[in-house]
Amino acid sequence: MIVSEGLTKKFDEFMAVDDIHLDVPTGQVLTLLGPNGAGKTTTVRMLTSVLRPTSGTARVAGYDVIREPERVRASVGVLTENHGLYRRMNALEYLDFFGSLYGMPTAERRKRSELLLEQFGLTDAGSRRLGEYSKGMRQKLALVRAMIHNPPVLLLDEPTSAMDPESSRMVRDAILSLRSDDRTIIVCTHNLAEAEVLADQIAIIRRGRIISYGGLAEIKRRFLGDPQFEVRFAAPLSGPPDPGDAVRVSALGSDWLRYSTADPNRQNPVVLRRLMEQGLAVVSLQESGQSLESAYLEAVNQVPEGVNHA
Repeated sequence: MIVSEGLTKKFDEFMAVDDIHLDVPTGQVLTLLGPNGAGKTTTVRMLTSVLRPTSGTARVAGYDVIREPERVRASVGVLTENHGLYRRMNALEYLDFFGSLYGMPTAERRKRSELLLEQFGLTDAGSRRLGEYSKGMRQKLALVRAMIHNPPVLLLDEPTSAMDPESSRMVRDAILSLRSDDRTIIVCTHNLAEAEVLADQIAIIRRGRIISYGGLAEIKRRFLGDPQFEVRFAAPLSGPPDPGDAVRVSALGSDWLRYSTADPNRQNPVVLRRLMEQGLAVVSLQESGQSLESAYLEAVNQVPEGVNHA
């Protein structure tokens, strides 16, 4: 659904995006992570045919961003940091206006507007002027606007910024529900916990270059090593338990054990069985200490300049 090869954007002598390669299939969410000024927004603007690349190519929903810009724009829904809401309009007027720009029939855009306003808890505010909306409400309406024409590609820049926790969760759930066999989503975010929930693929960008690209588990393993797991027991241990030779014990407490393994799907059931055979009452087994935040910090601090660690 989204493919780029050598995508590059240079402003005079400043290299904003340098040789970006992406391959995002349908049904997946890609999160772009990186500090301010890393090139995330510039990348999204090129993928929406708002900015013309200096070099390289990209195709979005099957259309070339340089040769077919109108078809690209018709195929994407975009949420930017600057919403551009028309404050004197109410929500239904605003959505009707944007639906008409996409060529949607009157009845269809009315039905779609009401459906999306209900999904995001804005039905009761549909007739209020947008100037009366809170920051979180404006953010949700901007997301609704991006989805009004039911596009196959969504490009979302900080989709939950300025939202309260309940609204943030509503938007995350909506993004996950929108992921389907015929839709692809790119999310730019600084919220690493949110990225961990949403992402199928992760691209970490620093100074215009992708320094790491892959699935969540792959990124974690690349920078943090094999996944670690913690077993909690119902009572204090009388001695060191034996989880088996296939895992490496990294820490031991009075009623817990921590270990790492390169093959958790195969080894975790074996560990549990061995521990229970030793008469130990296991309360829980869960992954421990390997967050996306830790992997991200390792990536931006470890990967040398100019290296594409993918």
